[in-house]
Amino acid sequence: MTTFVESESWSALPTGIADLIEPELDAVTAEILAAIAAEVPEYARPLEGDFGRGVRRGVSEALRQFVALIRDPGAGRGVGREVYVELGRGELRQGRTLDSLQAAYRVGARVAWRRLSIAVRGADLDAEALSLLAEAIFAYIDELSADSVEGYAEAQAEREDERRRRRRELASLFVRSPPPAAADARAAAQVAGWSLPGRVAALACAEDDLPTVARRLPADSLTAVLDGIGCVLFPDPDGPRRAAPLERAASGAVLAVGPAGPVSGLPESWRLARGALAVAEAGALPARGPVRADDHLAELLLAEGSALVGRIAARRLRPLEPLTPKAAARMRETALAYVRHGGNSVAMAAELHLHPQTVRYRIARLRELFGAELDDPDARFELEIALRSREGKT
Repeated sequence: MTTFVESESWSALPTGIADLIEPELDAVTAEILAAIAAEVPEYARPLEGDFGRGVRRGVSEALRQFVALIRDPGAGRGVGREVYVELGRGELRQGRTLDSLQAAYRVGARVAWRRLSIAVRGADLDAEALSLLAEAIFAYIDELSADSVEGYAEAQAEREDERRRRRRELASLFVRSPPPAAADARAAAQVAGWSLPGRVAALACAEDDLPTVARRLPADSLTAVLDGIGCVLFPDPDGPRRAAPLERAASGAVLAVGPAGPVSGLPESWRLARGALAVAEAGALPARGPVRADDHLAELLLAEGSALVGRIAARRLRPLEPLTPKAAARMRETALAYVRHGGNSVAMAAELHLHPQTVRYRIARLRELFGAELDDPDARFELEIALRSREGKT
């Protein structure tokens, strides 16, 4: 006799058993359907429509295929397994877990074993053959069940992919300019399963950081990847108990926060959040905690006008070119403190952690380098722009 293989135990059965049980298939099908309806509450209804056809086909196909596998184990289950994959998918579509379907499989296995063992009882089979028949029935039902689990998981993955697609489309719709009309925004949010907030802010982070950031934010946040950047639409950012999750989300990630406002303000919020993220990633802004764009508008202005700022810097910082890199950095630091404090040597000394006399010496050196420009308001304004654009750079 063929060696028993647990995953295909029907291959060890004598092929003649198929002839013994085949005449019983219609009666066994009817009894299994009746038992399922009686014992599985979710299926305790007339087997009508798509649902009924699916269950009837599943039971009938299972028995027919079992007989075919006993006759020719090498043929495999082939296309027939799709019936059970689809049953699993159907359970998800109906909003159920797999518990009812798994219960139905257990009922079917029990009824099938009881009826088929009676059918072969007069065939003078030994105890080992009967044991193998029982093992084959239950192993076969386990495979059907596994097919349904696979179908259920596939349907879940597809639904999640669809959910992500809809949310990505919704986020893209809300941050584009001009924003959608109020009625269109409400309809799109309803389709995506997102409640429109009264106030909302756009957050920006690196794409790779988005999964971690999303896990740390409340479930009402809308997340998507837009143009390679992680985007979060964060409702009610100034509301109670909203600051703590935002701080947690920014732990270990650069997270830029655009200004909060109505949904119609999201295009501007997203633009500023993206700009703040770019500046923070370039090292020109502190990257610890949420980086709020409204707190760094001057830096964003410099970044957005980088080409023009570069020309201003080249012009206004030209007097420092003959200096060594170390001396030039020292004079840039001094000049920035000068324009910040209006030339007040005491305030400059406190900022630079230097003795006031040292600062006065540096101011004299600044006047040698920049001359009357230090007293011209327009030149001093451009000098501050140039110095701020170089702040933190070597």
